[in-house]
Amino acid sequence: MKIFGKDRPGITAGLFDTLAAYSVDVVDIEQVVTRGRITLCALVTSPSPGEGTTGSSEGDLRATVHSWAESLNLQAEIISGRGDNRPRGTGRSHVTVLGHPLTAESTAAIAAAITGTGGNIDRIFRLAKYPVTAVEFAVSGAATEALRTALALEAAQLGVDVAVVAAGLQRRAQRLVVMDVDSTLIQDEVIELFAAHAGCEAEVAEVTAAAMRGELDFEQSLHARVELLAGLDESVVEAVRKEVRLTPGARTLVRTLKRLGYQVGVVSGGFTQVTDALQEELGLDFANANTLEIVDGKLTGRVTGPIVDRAGKARLLRDFAQQAGVPLDQTVAIGDGANDLDMLNAAGLGVAFNAKPVVREAAHTAVNVPFLDTVLYLLGITREEVEAADTHAE
Repeated sequence: MKIFGKDRPGITAGLFDTLAAYSVDVVDIEQVVTRGRITLCALVTSPSPGEGTTGSSEGDLRATVHSWAESLNLQAEIISGRGDNRPRGTGRSHVTVLGHPLTAESTAAIAAAITGTGGNIDRIFRLAKYPVTAVEFAVSGAATEALRTALALEAAQLGVDVAVVAAGLQRRAQRLVVMDVDSTLIQDEVIELFAAHAGCEAEVAEVTAAAMRGELDFEQSLHARVELLAGLDESVVEAVRKEVRLTPGARTLVRTLKRLGYQVGVVSGGFTQVTDALQEELGLDFANANTLEIVDGKLTGRVTGPIVDRAGKARLLRDFAQQAGVPLDQTVAIGDGANDLDMLNAAGLGVAFNAKPVVREAAHTAVNVPFLDTVLYLLGITREEVEAADTHAE
């Protein structure tokens, strides 16, 4: 039986009080309230002949339920049949769509693409209305990878962000989230902040451009840029720390993940002189980066220890996961640059954050709005849950 109408307290209790007189068993219940309208569905066994307050059968039950519904200005639909509900198709996924705004056109295209893979949309609900509109589709009947591939192509054309993850207990398990730092956790490129103090911004930018063109690998470009910092007083480190600007939503992301019991880390091609301070400020569990060599109070223009490059970031993701006791497929990596690609591909979910096209195409999903906390929606966390946690903490 299905009950429709304006929501108010007591509808669910009223329906089952009515059914209790017929001694039926409840097989399934589903209820949703949208914009003040309730849809309440119940699958119950038929009453046995002679049961009920009137001593009659299914016909009396139908009449009684319709009468009860009409008394509350509700509509009732009752269908007889045999057996339980049809099982959902195998292959279940969560499809999260982020739009700024989310248009009817893009929603139609995403829904059509899901259908095109053989998937069925079982449920849709909103995760957030700001700073972006985020909705989640529960989909069955299509393989997660096939769905991800089809929707990635559609999302690129529509200008929306779509993430596809497999449904199941793993989504609720403890996770490790590892982020790049420059242009991801923070808005800045740390090497450029140091270069500004050394008066060599143009030279650093030239070396960076050469690396982007493929003329230098990351390690070569790092050494070339750091050499330009030789002679800077170590006091510049504190000045740069003060200049660092967190990405909007960064604090909310980390705070919420920590409340949920997630472990959070950063890896950076930048410098420990900055990431160590971020680790302390945000309460991060892990942090690793390159280290600027300082001798007699001056930057030498060299770095010490192993270089954190593209391969190094993926290696550190694996190291952090081992230390955290989290399987690699339960890790989430977030980054924006080509040197993040190995890490993004190694993680269970790789998120390209405001990234270059080559990175967006290679990652599992992309976020193209300037709010880092939107990553929470990809994990199925709603804005209401975030705000409720903040209110409770206060």
